[in-house]
Amino acid sequence: MSEFSFEKAAFALSVLVLVLLYGYSARQNGLFPDQIIRQVQQEASNVWYRPSLTTRVHERHGVRIEDSSAVQPGLTFINSLWKGEDEWYAGFQLIDREGKTLHRWRVDRGALFPDSVEERGNPEHRVLHGSHLFPNGDVLFNAQYTGTVRMDACGDIRWRLPAGGHHSVARAEDGTFWISGLAEGSRTTSTQYPDGYPGLDDPVWIEQLHHVSADGTLLERINVLDILYANDLERYIVKAWQPQTGADQPRAKDLTHLNDIEPLPSSMADEYPLFEAGDLVVSLRKLSLVFVFDPDTGTVKWHTSDPLIMQHDPDFIGNGWIGIFDNNRDFTNRGTMLGGSRIVAVQPHTDSVEIRFPTPMSELLYTKSQGMWQQLPNGNMLLAEAKAGRILEVAPDGRTVWEWIIEPYSESKVSRISEMARRDVSRADVASWPCSSVDSGRATP
Repeated sequence: MSEFSFEKAAFALSVLVLVLLYGYSARQNGLFPDQIIRQVQQEASNVWYRPSLTTRVHERHGVRIEDSSAVQPGLTFINSLWKGEDEWYAGFQLIDREGKTLHRWRVDRGALFPDSVEERGNPEHRVLHGSHLFPNGDVLFNAQYTGTVRMDACGDIRWRLPAGGHHSVARAEDGTFWISGLAEGSRTTSTQYPDGYPGLDDPVWIEQLHHVSADGTLLERINVLDILYANDLERYIVKAWQPQTGADQPRAKDLTHLNDIEPLPSSMADEYPLFEAGDLVVSLRKLSLVFVFDPDTGTVKWHTSDPLIMQHDPDFIGNGWIGIFDNNRDFTNRGTMLGGSRIVAVQPHTDSVEIRFPTPMSELLYTKSQGMWQQLPNGNMLLAEAKAGRILEVAPDGRTVWEWIIEPYSESKVSRISEMARRDVSRADVASWPCSSVDSGRATP
């Protein structure tokens, strides 16, 4: 009996060894059922990464340089979803003009604010959004709707602020930050409106301007709806929040969608007759509304809506101008109705409007959501076609001088670009950071 049991055990062990050997060989050589296993793994990872993925629209990827002499010097800082050796990960990379990675920051999104992520139960809240790169290699970023984190160049957390951070992170001259945020839960009241906001009977998200110190202390919260109601701007809520005819579905809780806050620096203040240093330009995507606001008095000094559709990233760019990434969202997948996304410049004190991009020399660029831009010192513009995983640098005449497209996640999916910026950082600067391997002449492993 024992001999029979030993023979059965030996047979089972032999079968197991053969299965393992075949499994290893199948994995290495692409034999059946390797493709099925990979597909199952890909689908499983899609559940986690879905909020960071979008439909692939460009077949190519990597760098395309059209005019090397016209490219603004510096390194490009990018927030996206990246392919590692064994898995995809959320984080940041710093690349040179040839597309070589000089430094990377890996982020465990689920471990940043595990209680908040679990309570909200929404994978969208694991997306990394607005970010800021410090000269020493630290990164300050938002884990969407859950909080703000400062991480060093080695990936170690310096501090966390569980205060519902969302899109943008903008540094003020005093070293503090203005961060687009969100109050906990949905509601219909605030301290200024304890009986409720007139006309808003259904609970909505109360988005906030968060003023945060350099060490992660929340200094101030300013409710967006308080600003709108106090400055007689409720009509923009009405225009954007009309229910569909015959629809019984409740209105969306995401009423305003605060996606950017930028302070006016003192070095530019004299160029803006209507404003003062420290005033904030604010973008509300759902209302297609941009306004300039004095955080000390609560006064909206200027606002505009008509030239914009679902815009992002207004910036003070000098000479009285505010440049805005106008998504120009239409009913099509690639902006074929209205011609794609554009950069709209407005000059509040003269009521002037200019379209800086596209021009007749421009390539099509369209992202129906997200997207951002940067005015570069040499006059070029850096543009993020966020939903296509693409970054474009264009000359003042609109022609492309440099392009980078992220490696595709799959045949049909690509990672979106949540944030990007050209930074005045050199290879030597990166080599001085902790955990850097740039000084060895190779990219970070």
